[in-house]
Amino acid sequence: MRYLILSDIHGNLTALDAALKAAEGRWQKAVCLGDLVDYGPDPNEVIGRVQSLKAFTIRGNHDKAVVGLADPDEFNPIARISVLWTREQLTPPNRAYLEKLPSGPKQIGGFSIVHGSLFDEDEYIFTPELALDGLLEALTPVTFFGHTHIQGGFTLRDGQVEVLHLPPAGGNPFSTLTIEPGAPFLLNPGSIGQPRDGEPRAAFAIADLENRSVEFWRVPYNIGAVQERMARAALPEPLILRLAFGR
Repeated sequence: MRYLILSDIHGNLTALDAALKAAEGRWQKAVCLGDLVDYGPDPNEVIGRVQSLKAFTIRGNHDKAVVGLADPDEFNPIARISVLWTREQLTPPNRAYLEKLPSGPKQIGGFSIVHGSLFDEDEYIFTPELALDGLLEALTPVTFFGHTHIQGGFTLRDGQVEVLHLPPAGGNPFSTLTIEPGAPFLLNPGSIGQPRDGEPRAAFAIADLENRSVEFWRVPYNIGAVQERMARAALPEPLILRLAFGR
């Protein structure tokens, strides 16, 4: 079974559709690690597209905030403005959909999925030190996580946490990681709608764990069109500008 691993779409339908077009015919089941909405201009459209994929989906911290399951006052002022704008845009059915999304960790296809970490859906895993407990306590050999918007991950070899960063090279749209038996892996597919690793292209992964491979994809999309929709919606300028820089 080949799984399409999506995360942190953040209301960016243009990026999501570009990713789906690139991945067409290459996967059999979709998984989403949360944060379908907020920041971007297309919350209802993104929810509709994810539902059409029949994706196995868990919630993210922004999904919680826009439906009132988390306090938006805990966000920075710019993010809070976006949360409140998104809340006003949601249709009642889409609000109900987000409210019912389960929290991670969940297991599917022999791997685990979380939004933040195995222990806290709001925790960021940026460093080897932060990844260590999740690797040691992993429920399955491979765990996919999101939240940081940084594609890559971590593995544990000979008692040391190794950082994994496999950007596609040579014009290829993806790079491939081989999953080694006996080693735990924490893997982040990156963000579809708002990458923050210095690469503005939409990021996702395709996992074929039966054949011990995970492909890390980057796909260009029309960033300008998304920025124009965000400007028309009067979303905060820093959120608009950052899309072009992947930060």
